[in-house]
Amino acid sequence: MNNFNGIFSAKDKESNKGDLYLKFKLNQQTTALVSMNHTQEAVILPVESVTAMPNMPPCVLGLMNWRSHIIWVIDLPIMLNLESINIRLRQYNVILINVKSVVLGLVVREITGISNLISDEIQSPSGQVAASLQPYVRGIVHQPEMWLVLDASSIVDSPILCSDHV
Repeated sequence: MNNFNGIFSAKDKESNKGDLYLKFKLNQQTTALVSMNHTQEAVILPVESVTAMPNMPPCVLGLMNWRSHIIWVIDLPIMLNLESINIRLRQYNVILINVKSVVLGLVVREITGISNLISDEIQSPSGQVAASLQPYVRGIVHQPEMWLVLDASSIVDSPILCSDHV
């Protein structure tokens, strides 16, 4: 299900400098990255595989069964106060992140590949991203457009997903 043939460029495979990040689109204009250290898997799922749950925050799409584990599925753009994933989709692009043994499914618009980043390339997001994004953004990279480097721990520990809701 997670066939990445053709997504990765030869440059991505050859470069061994820096850390690996999964690159994806949050919406048409916004590219983001999350560390491969926290990325367990990336999958494409039929929408029907996610069971909606009542009384959840708008960003919580529901639950999915993945390899005998029940996982919360989150519409990451909504969580970050960006435009929502189209609800008329037939399938979701899901990034499974694992932080301190908590696995969470993040639905994104499109998974586009893997990038190598050297720590020096990541700049402070202060003053360059909306205040609502700052708790979830570890930094930004200009490649030549701005990419958001997301903090997987901050996403998992988000107050939106606290035990009162999820």
